[in-house]
Amino acid sequence: QVQLVESGGGAVQPGGSLILSCAASGSIFRVVAMGWYRQAPGQQRELVATINAGGATDYAESVKGRFTISRDNAMNTVYLRMNSLKPDDTDVYYCNGKIYSSVTQWHDLWGQGTQVTVSS
Repeated sequence: QVQLVESGGGAVQPGGSLILSCAASGSIFRVVAMGWYRQAPGQQRELVATINAGGATDYAESVKGRFTISRDNAMNTVYLRMNSLKPDDTDVYYCNGKIYSSVTQWHDLWGQGTQVTVSS
């Protein structure tokens, strides 16, 4: 079984920074991609940033230039560095992992979510 464990959320003032981390553990054969999404109450979950096994990244327009996604392949961990945070960044952030636990067994996994609150 494969699972994702997130950490690093919290409260910060506007202009501040936070780092989120997400570690995949369990029976992992291959990580295809990992990323971060966010969701406000009553809203659809939206892409924040993703990174694939080759290192290619994709960002939401609203976070480009402020957020950086990176990965540690050896640890099956992905990080999201969030700088210049704004009140609009307040959401629950979810880690997503597209992971094979064997040659044929594919998983599209979500973490439990971590709250990020940006407020003065």
